[in-house]
Amino acid sequence: MINYPLSVSSWDESEIRAIDNVIKSDRYTMGKQVKQFEEAFSAFLNTKYCVMVNSGSSANLLAVASLFYRSQGSLKRGDEVIVPAVSWSTTYIPLYQYGLKLKFVDIDIKTLNYDLTALANAITDKTKLIVAVNLLGNPNDFNKIREIIGTRNIILIEDNCESMGAEFAGQQTGTFGLIGTFSSFFSHHISTMEGGLIATNNEEIYHILLSLRAHGWTRDLPEINQVSNKENDAFQESFRFVLPGYNVRPLEMSGAIGIEQLKKLPSFLLQRRKNAVVYQELFSNHPFLEIQTEIGKSSWFGFSFMIKPNSDIERITLVKKLADKGVECRPVVAGNFVNNEIIKWFDYEIHYELKNAQHLHENAFFIGNHHFDVTEKLNHVRAIL
Repeated sequence: MINYPLSVSSWDESEIRAIDNVIKSDRYTMGKQVKQFEEAFSAFLNTKYCVMVNSGSSANLLAVASLFYRSQGSLKRGDEVIVPAVSWSTTYIPLYQYGLKLKFVDIDIKTLNYDLTALANAITDKTKLIVAVNLLGNPNDFNKIREIIGTRNIILIEDNCESMGAEFAGQQTGTFGLIGTFSSFFSHHISTMEGGLIATNNEEIYHILLSLRAHGWTRDLPEINQVSNKENDAFQESFRFVLPGYNVRPLEMSGAIGIEQLKKLPSFLLQRRKNAVVYQELFSNHPFLEIQTEIGKSSWFGFSFMIKPNSDIERITLVKKLADKGVECRPVVAGNFVNNEIIKWFDYEIHYELKNAQHLHENAFFIGNHHFDVTEKLNHVRAIL
């Protein structure tokens, strides 16, 4: 039986050697390896600043938190934030934790990102923030989103945790908004055990993130910064707290692994896109399934399938057949998020209706994509379906 897992390791001896070198150095907490990885990732994105944290979820948390501590234009509790109805839980939870009011907007049934007409209609004078989620590696149409925002004073940030390496109009996703977040969890485009990254071109946001990452103290800030006036007394500065921060620092091992994984990322992305060509050729005209429409240059986190409306095929039947034949699959992230019990804690509203998100919730699933050739596995899936 062919085994087609959702995720596999992308490590070889170079990552093991990087771990060994950290062990030999006897420095395990955040240090020079993390800093080197941050600088290399900034170069990859062509951004000014990058902050590594212990997970993509923490990246989202700090991204939202940082918007509350800016010297000008900071958010406040009760402000309205627009979010797509389909994403992972930690897109939404930090927004709730910081007291923002969430407005859920429907998705486009083909791209699985924002329904741009619905997004345009959802914006009001109360809207202060839009979160763009690039789903399953697929970029949003940022030209249209920028056009929708226009001259209004609305912050745009990106949850790019599933879409490292994706591009729109020749620009890396995660760099279109004020802040972009990334994940380097095991199943993602690169793996640093656990890990996440935050990218920005805004120096003040960068300094806020540095403080928030480690307790809200000043120790990790440059001497001249936009958060505090540092004292000349290093002893006094060692335990000086200026922001209500966290401890979400990454391990030095994760930074060292990230350096090696980033070297391989271009080849990983190339193979994922080659696999996507096969996926598109096999399934683009399927009798009862729709596949995701690519916008820009997707990094193809995984391959989604959605049962067409009015089909008599049931998802549970397909999922069981695939599982019986060794193909692992999952719902498309958290589906229509307002169906989750956690929503009772949120301050939220639904813009108009979430028809497409609900159809996805009931009828969609996805399978894995990998950094190696999966042509045989995709043909296996085609035969089963």
